[in-house]
Amino acid sequence: MSKKEKLIARLLSRPKDFHYDEAKTLLQYFGFEESHKGKTSGSRVEFIRGNDTLLLHKPHPTGELKGYQVKQLIDTLKELKLL
Repeated sequence: MSKKEKLIARLLSRPKDFHYDEAKTLLQYFGFEESHKGKTSGSRVEFIRGNDTLLLHKPHPTGELKGYQVKQLIDTLKELKLL
């Protein structure tokens, strides 16, 4: 099982400790690029792939995504037929 497959399996198990860096890595595997909307964007991060965009809030201080963010990430990737 590749790193990408392991990361997908981990995401789909909806762990309580899924980290922002893991989400970023997974989105990069799917061809998304991280984009900050300038100096005033705060913790909001946009991931762009062609016409597809996904917005995430970079959690702090731990970096762990909230449960609703993990679900939102899964739902969006399924809508885009990437999962």
